Amino acid sequence: MRAVFGLVLVVGLGLAGFAVYMAKNYIQGYQAQLAQERKSRAPVIETVDIYVAKEPLKYGQRLMKKDVQLVKFPKASLPEGIYGTEEALFPEGEDEPRTVLRAMEKFEAILAVKVTGPGEDAGITNALERGMRAFAIEVDRTSGVSGFLRPGDRVDVYWTGSIGGDAMRTEGNSSGDVTKLIEAGIKLIAIDQSANGDDLKAQIARTVTVSARPEQVAALQQAQSTGRLSLSLVGAQDDTITTAIEIDQHQLLGLASSPVAVERPQEQVCSIRTRRGSEVIITPIPCTN
Repeated sequence: MRAVFGLVLVVGLGLAGFAVYMAKNYIQGYQAQLAQERKSRAPVIETVDIYVAKEPLKYGQRLMKKDVQLVKFPKASLPEGIYGTEEALFPEGEDEPRTVLRAMEKFEAILAVKVTGPGEDAGITNALERGMRAFAIEVDRTSGVSGFLRPGDRVDVYWTGSIGGDAMRTEGNSSGDVTKLIEAGIKLIAIDQSANGDDLKAQIARTVTVSARPEQVAALQQAQSTGRLSLSLVGAQDDTITTAIEIDQHQLLGLASSPVAVERPQEQVCSIRTRRGSEVIITPIPCTN
């Protein structure tokens, strides 16, 4: 009896173990098929290696190898000016490192517009485009938009001065004290001695440096030496084109321009004198000249 019971127990345990084994194989096979199906459905994204900031980087900081790392980035979404190799980012090694021109956050891509060339400092020369020159404009609290200017902003430049007295006034032309727009949408590249566009703190500057063409530099210098310059901040999203603007005191107050008295030429009279004794007779004749 005991032998029969033991045989039944052994057979039962064997059947249970076989059932567990079959169930395990079935579940593993199902999971493998499910993973394979998910993999086949997932889109294939091609990636490339690019250098990113390992930690936050500040303006003016020297960029060293310890500050960057390679990460995989979708090839279809690559920004312009990335660095994909150490030779491209550090062509001279760490003997002549690049300098950070714009603050970058952790894992932000290192781009050519955000760093200088190898061995260069973060000066304003790197902010000048081809054919442009740097020119300093004196400002104060009112003419400098109360200190809310930053490198990278665009401003309109207005000139206020005198262009002549009432004797020079002609109909349709301004004279006397005049305010005129002389440059529109000109770019700021430095405030005092700082070219850091990431500084958000308002400060009252003594000078602002703009990027201008040589002919604009000449116009700004002439305007600065003959009158007073004021700046008007242009909105970051403003893409409108400013037309010529000129306002004098008469236009401001709505006064009509004083008419200019024009002298009428005097009519020329020609005559001959004839003496008859003590009497002189004047006879008009046509003028020949």
